[in-house]
Amino acid sequence: MSSATNGSSVDIPTPDGTADAYLTHPAEGGPHPAVLLYMDAFGLRPHLKAMADRLAAAGYVVLVPNVFHRHGEAPVVELPEFIDLARRPEIVQSILPVLESLTPERAMRDAAAYLDWLAASPLTAGESVGVTGYCMGAGLALRTAGTYGDRIAAAAGFHGAHLATDAPDSPHLLADRITAELYFGHADQDTANPAEQIDRLDKALTAAGVSHRGETYAGAQHGYTQADTSSYSQEATDRHWAALLSLFGRRL
Repeated sequence: MSSATNGSSVDIPTPDGTADAYLTHPAEGGPHPAVLLYMDAFGLRPHLKAMADRLAAAGYVVLVPNVFHRHGEAPVVELPEFIDLARRPEIVQSILPVLESLTPERAMRDAAAYLDWLAASPLTAGESVGVTGYCMGAGLALRTAGTYGDRIAAAAGFHGAHLATDAPDSPHLLADRITAELYFGHADQDTANPAEQIDRLDKALTAAGVSHRGETYAGAQHGYTQADTSSYSQEATDRHWAALLSLFGRRL
């Protein structure tokens, strides 16, 4: 395991313009397995870069794209250093239209560009990629594993939202196209991912024969890994790291 990492800003060409992104990798050795890290709705910011650096220190090349790039470079929405939505509800109001404009079709066009960029990088080893996502990013991770099944070896989602809804384009409906091993760390205090959706996701993955594990973290709120928010839980975050590194260690 390397502790030193090199991080830099990179531009990823997509069919809909250039996506700004953060790339980080071990400072020594290589090439290393590739990981695509999907942001939460608050976007590419110092905390997510720090999470990517920690993953890179474990031996991975990690790409964190600004999935809202159609609305400009990150930060797309101005954020305080510490995000407390109870005190700043207007943050959600400014993010919501940006979030809703990222349709599944647009997101998966972008995903192909991110995966192609990682595959072409001299820093990356092997054809299989790992994906992890947070909040809305968990849904993107699940959707990417289903859309590009032959390219994703492992995918994880933490405090995910709307993973198995009644919508005709819900990401769980792609279960039969997934070849990756999946892990989900659900938050039990999460109105965006109620128990019936957790159960629906599990049943869909089981029926499709997908190797997967879902765990519900007691007392955890939506956003529990995000240390720059009021939802943060150190205990749940530590549990997330153990599960994520174990998954990637097995499959990448």
